[in-house]
Amino acid sequence: MKTFAIAAAALIAAGLQAGPAQAQDNYAWPRMLVVGTPGTTTGSFASTNGWGPVMEKQTGMSVRIVPEGNEMARLQRLTVKKNIQISSTSSAEIRSQVEGIGAYAAVPAQPVYILWHHNDTPWGYVTSGNSDLTSLKDLAKGGYRISTGVFSPTLVTSVKKGLPAFAGLTPEEAQDKFIFVPASSYAESCRAVVEGRADIALCATISSLLSEMEAAPGGIKWLPMETSDKDGWKGYGNARPMVVPGPISMGVKSAIGVEGSTSNFLYMVRSDTDEDFAYHMAKWFAESFDDYKSTHPLAARMSVERFRHYLNSSPLPVHPGTVRYLKEIGLWDEEDDAWNNAAVARMDAWVAARNAALKEAMSQGIRPSPDDEAFLAILKKHTADLEGFRVRL
Repeated sequence: MKTFAIAAAALIAAGLQAGPAQAQDNYAWPRMLVVGTPGTTTGSFASTNGWGPVMEKQTGMSVRIVPEGNEMARLQRLTVKKNIQISSTSSAEIRSQVEGIGAYAAVPAQPVYILWHHNDTPWGYVTSGNSDLTSLKDLAKGGYRISTGVFSPTLVTSVKKGLPAFAGLTPEEAQDKFIFVPASSYAESCRAVVEGRADIALCATISSLLSEMEAAPGGIKWLPMETSDKDGWKGYGNARPMVVPGPISMGVKSAIGVEGSTSNFLYMVRSDTDEDFAYHMAKWFAESFDDYKSTHPLAARMSVERFRHYLNSSPLPVHPGTVRYLKEIGLWDEEDDAWNNAAVARMDAWVAARNAALKEAMSQGIRPSPDDEAFLAILKKHTADLEGFRVRL
């Protein structure tokens, strides 16, 4: 796997010494930049509020950070309402959005591209500190309440398909053995385990919310997703093909060292985003990194080197403006062009197929709905031959 070590070292050695003002040439920044993030209790919101004021000061733009905990609503604000220019979204959620998984099946598809890497977020399954659960395999005994974040189709897929697979159950067996407790927000979903409404929830270890939960009476504990459990991970990976297994190294103390999964959050833009804007945003993220990296622990995950490392396994298309900048500094080559062109073609194919399915359904008087079997049959017909998005390991 390539590392671009020489180019990256040269970039660091140069120190990007021109400084933000000179580095950004005479580009006329928009009057306002609006960035959408998950809710106020998330690391994504907090870290974006870290670099936002720095950018505001250096560019003269008004930088507004909008928390939107509902994944569908944030996608619509980016692609349909267009009242945000950038969205912080997990790679797993992006896959669901593009492939029309869960509730996303019923809305028109829109192509989105990577602008920059936001963070590599560790996730794990958390339970109360006094729970009798010690392993995900224990869930097979049945009777446990699973917090289900209905605000995110990806989280629903995780707990209704991925979690049963890791526990050695089919989704059908899980329906009989588990009690799925719906939650309308991320905070509500996680808090359910310390408030007694659920026995287990899928949470990001870096959220400020988890510090609050860790301090609750009895505390919390994490159920390991052992990398040695190859069958468990094979089943989980089929449901969550965008996550990577490994030990948790960031977040609340109770999670450190426990084996979980990592999901990368990305700053995404519409495919029709102006190339010069994307280029200068990428340039600013790279060349002002030293100015904002200490504003939040997750801001330190936004270096160009970490972004380049992520691109070695990313299956998602990168915006041409970002590509232009990476080529300019020697961190993009012909091999990258090849996989990125394939990623663009894959995204375009999914968008075209899903929108064709919606058009056919409406022409037949069938209401697009993830619960309508007739609609799902049409969707399957249009997308059956398409290759899905999966981490390039």
